[in-house]
Amino acid sequence: MSLMLLWVVLALVVLGGVGVLGFRYLRTLRVRRAVRGLRHPVVLVHGLLGFDELKLGQSRHQYFRGVPERLRQLGSDVYVVKVPPTGSVAERAEALAQAVRSLDAKRVNIIAHSMGGLDARYAIAHLGLASRVASLITIGTPHQGTPLADMGTKVLGDALGLKRVCEALAVSTGAFYDLTTTKMAEFNRAVPDAPGVRYASYVGAFPRSIRALNPILLPSYLYLTRSVGPNDGVVPADSQKWGEVLGTIEADHWAQIGWSSRFDAEAFYVSLFQALRERNL
Repeated sequence: MSLMLLWVVLALVVLGGVGVLGFRYLRTLRVRRAVRGLRHPVVLVHGLLGFDELKLGQSRHQYFRGVPERLRQLGSDVYVVKVPPTGSVAERAEALAQAVRSLDAKRVNIIAHSMGGLDARYAIAHLGLASRVASLITIGTPHQGTPLADMGTKVLGDALGLKRVCEALAVSTGAFYDLTTTKMAEFNRAVPDAPGVRYASYVGAFPRSIRALNPILLPSYLYLTRSVGPNDGVVPADSQKWGEVLGTIEADHWAQIGWSSRFDAEAFYVSLFQALRERNL
């Protein structure tokens, strides 16, 4: 009996080992499939007052916090573009166009946050990038403008004279005025979508709860809620829609780029990556 028992134990160990090895093989296979890269590289474009990487002493902080590394882990080539933080759409778009032209890639997928989406639309329509861009995905972009810009430029910029002060200091204010609802209505008439480019968007809003909202954005969130409805604390939800709406995320304007512990930005960008891959982009 003891010998028989020994054989049974050995058989179970062997079969168990084969099962574990098989499971590990299948898991490895799934991982390899999951990290299959995209057809085109990704270009990340920041928004108003943004940056590519900010150095503070020995510390470095990315605008898209942790996003480039995560997308590279998923199997994508990633480039981060820097444009004038407060420049007009035309100025920022020119910097973006030059950056994309310098890349060793026939076409790219642009992922743009906030104002960066407008820069990309302008560059595609008017600066010859249509043939170089396979897709544009915008996140929290004010395609119809935002009432915050309306109020800010009227009260702070004009009434209180901050625009004159900034101009005297050679600080551009074009971005703030370009984001008004009036300017964006003109922009949309003058900047058509280009054939052959896939346009899509993600919308940030809080339809159920604002517990995940950054407290600093609460005043602007409440102002926009009363005036236009759902928003991300900076941009109305309806203004963020352009092209194919890929989803609504419960993330404020900063959480959308990883600057919050209340929102799983990593999972969001994994789903964005999958959306690009499913569309063979």
